[in-house]
Amino acid sequence: MTGSYWSELSDESIDEIVDASLSGGINWFDTAEAYGGGESERSLAWALRRLEIDPQTVIIATKWWPFLHTARAISRNIDQRLEALNVPHVDLYQIHIPYSLSSTRSEMQAMAKLVDRGVVRYVGLSNYSARSMRIAHQELAKTGHTLVSNQVKFNLLDRSIETNGVLETARELGMSLIAYSPLAQGLLTGKFHAEPGRAREAQPFRKIYNPITSRRLDKSRPLIQKLHDLASKYRATPSQVALSWVLQVHGDMLVTVAGASKAYQARDNAKAMTIILSDDDMGCLNSASRAYAGLVD
Repeated sequence: MTGSYWSELSDESIDEIVDASLSGGINWFDTAEAYGGGESERSLAWALRRLEIDPQTVIIATKWWPFLHTARAISRNIDQRLEALNVPHVDLYQIHIPYSLSSTRSEMQAMAKLVDRGVVRYVGLSNYSARSMRIAHQELAKTGHTLVSNQVKFNLLDRSIETNGVLETARELGMSLIAYSPLAQGLLTGKFHAEPGRAREAQPFRKIYNPITSRRLDKSRPLIQKLHDLASKYRATPSQVALSWVLQVHGDMLVTVAGASKAYQARDNAKAMTIILSDDDMGCLNSASRAYAGLVD
């Protein structure tokens, strides 16, 4: 996906982003086979090497791309992931999407073998529904291992996990949720509201995956204004307030992975961890978020 979804970055830029993240207290990096066919993993490995950071001192999560593959590919794939990342094991290995040519049972059995081999510490999912989460959890439990997470889209403009059973199921099973796209692909920063023309500069795939229309900008403008108001109050940025909301709204069971294509964005993300929104301000954001979704408090 590198080059079609995100702009390509220089080695210097990647080093600056990784260094800024580590300096700000972020020690968890999430990547995937599908991100450039392993290029994202290799870029992370080289950045850590150039910065003289032992990869075993940070937490690394990656993902297997299952589409048109069977569970037999899982054992071969992890070896490729380890080679790309230059590590003896990964902390979290996730199935990127719930679509493959094998059963969930076969996939969970294959993932369990990786844990037994010591090349994977924990098993997770990504983009799984509540029903699929439950099945995967049951099948992995039969091997004596526990499914720990599901990575899903969640932000102030997309709270579908609260109504489609994913959040409830995660609570019931004792799983964590990892929120991706916490800034709605930059929409919650307000930059597109200030300069609508910037949406035309996005990478081709990004325009398809996350179209930014005038209707969407108009509809979300009250929420963006609320983020700006709170940013002034907390001496923060709108994106930091939006990230803080994600980190607080469902407590410790939900964490987030925020992307960065520039070092200042990584620093911005890290600072969000220090911002604690008051109950009243969380309530205001919740109301604005529900209004965007057409819900009435």
